Amino acid sequence: MKLNPVTIFAFAFTVAVNAQTLPNLFPLPNGQGILETYNMHDAPISLKGAFFQSLGTNGRSCSTCHLPAQGWSVSADEIQQRFNQTRGLDPIFRTNDGSNCDHNIDTSTIEGRRKAYSLLLSRGLIRVSLDVPSTAEFTVQSAVNPYGCNETGTVSVYRRPLPATNLNALSTLMWDGRESSTQTGTTPINYGDYPTSLLANLAHQAMDATTGHAQGSVPTPAQIQDIVDFETSLRTTQVFEHGVGRLDSDGATGGAEAYADNPFFVGINDSFPKSFGFNPTGADFNSQIFNLFDAWKDSKQPHKASIARGQALFASKAITISGVAGINDVPGLPASFSGTCGTCHDSPNVGNHSVSAPLNIGVADVLSPLDVKYLPVFTLVNKTTNAVVQTTDPARALITGKWADIGKVKGPILRGLAARAPYFHNGSAATLEDVLDFYTGRFNVFFTDQEKTDLIAFLNAL
Repeated sequence: MKLNPVTIFAFAFTVAVNAQTLPNLFPLPNGQGILETYNMHDAPISLKGAFFQSLGTNGRSCSTCHLPAQGWSVSADEIQQRFNQTRGLDPIFRTNDGSNCDHNIDTSTIEGRRKAYSLLLSRGLIRVSLDVPSTAEFTVQSAVNPYGCNETGTVSVYRRPLPATNLNALSTLMWDGRESSTQTGTTPINYGDYPTSLLANLAHQAMDATTGHAQGSVPTPAQIQDIVDFETSLRTTQVFEHGVGRLDSDGATGGAEAYADNPFFVGINDSFPKSFGFNPTGADFNSQIFNLFDAWKDSKQPHKASIARGQALFASKAITISGVAGINDVPGLPASFSGTCGTCHDSPNVGNHSVSAPLNIGVADVLSPLDVKYLPVFTLVNKTTNAVVQTTDPARALITGKWADIGKVKGPILRGLAARAPYFHNGSAATLEDVLDFYTGRFNVFFTDQEKTDLIAFLNAL
């Protein structure tokens, strides 16, 4: 069946405006094809629960930053459209965290709002204000922020909203893991307490989002439970690609309905050595992370063959992993070794790490291969050694206070990538080609033009 994205978009808009439910597996277009969300209850997706209600004082709901068509996150392009349609008055444009800074700004005019929300508009970034832990092993000597907010006791960092779907496969919540950390009164997610810990953390995150992002009072237990039940019922993937057709055709198993049956447990296919005991089954690590498009390996259709080649490259392209905090500095692991994409993205047919493994691969480095000049620069000084580090985001260190955690963030779930550019936690990769350029610059990985085409085709098909 040939699907017309323009017709679909028009129908989707009518549904969103006039209906209170979204049909299950309703097709939503993006630049690469079509995305679908499967409701695990095999029923229409309700648009009237607490997730979609304004529970605070500034007009926001969870759905302000987590939209179905953007893979239950937001894209910079969609935010720009919202700004133009509302002259920057949509609830996402609020100064408590949507603006680059919350003081010494003027949002009384459209041009003032355009300037104040420039990082949200260009990179899809929300400002996150975090106190430096009193027990931190470091001090923030300076914060050079081009937008103001130069404070060093409470620092402002800028991050992408994570998807509110496919949450069953999470091994930690939030980029810095703050909703799965003892330091914040939440629980690390382990095999023995999953999914209880996951559900408790999601409830805590719903409360924090309401009181923080929406500037509301603490939601009721019923409202929190409704949000958690809704989020955990969603499975979202790309289902249709331009030039390819359906991603579950000719024996392939792409698409959200097939993904709904994908197994997950904390530690599944973990890539750390078996001696670490992170995989409770003791099974060997399998670098063949994805098998969705195995059936297309010998396809006569060029686009399908390209996706299958990209899937194979994800499992086989050699990457020299060195200088990665969270791997190369872990006792029992070498300072440098050859891995693949699957070393850090080991959850089968999901692509995140199956245990909590915050890593610093250099995305926040001041000298990142990608442009990060739009971000603040923090100078951190170790209280014991007087060592100095500069970074655009201290990341997990702002939660644990540990010097070793500077710059560490989790890897996200890879399903539905095509709908939610830009990429990385700081939005520094506008496209998937930029993502590959980062790995070329950071890890000296050489991709031929064909390999780039194939890997991008595969990632867009997730």
